[in-house]
Amino acid sequence: MRISTKGRYGLTIIVELGKRYGEGPVPLRKIAEEQTLSEAYLEQLIPLLRNGGLVKSIRGAYGGYKLSKEPCEMTAGDVIRLLEGPIQLVEGLEETDIPQQSLWLKISEAVREVLDTTTIEDLIQSERNQPQSDGYMFYI
Repeated sequence: MRISTKGRYGLTIIVELGKRYGEGPVPLRKIAEEQTLSEAYLEQLIPLLRNGGLVKSIRGAYGGYKLSKEPCEMTAGDVIRLLEGPIQLVEGLEETDIPQQSLWLKISEAVREVLDTTTIEDLIQSERNQPQSDGYMFYI
């Protein structure tokens, strides 16, 4: 299974909205600027996230996007499945030899388990717990 740019950027949008959950709508332009991503590409992803029920849009001068539910109630698996489709490691599994079939099923289940037990809140907390680098490099 390969997570494309669509899945990675979509997850980035969701995490950024999760960081600001409860603060009101966030313009897509702000996320694009902060993450140095293409706003035009994010604009292509946001309808998928909105139609999939993960985000809500707010119109107007102070409009933007916000999560449709709390970050602790949404998983990485929700986002990846919506944008990438079913989490499937190997296609045509039925035609594979039984020993290999078992291996591919175990690996697919492990990937699903990680994605489905990792909430957006977990990702936000993970980022907050990372030591911040001030960008300086010291040589001795």
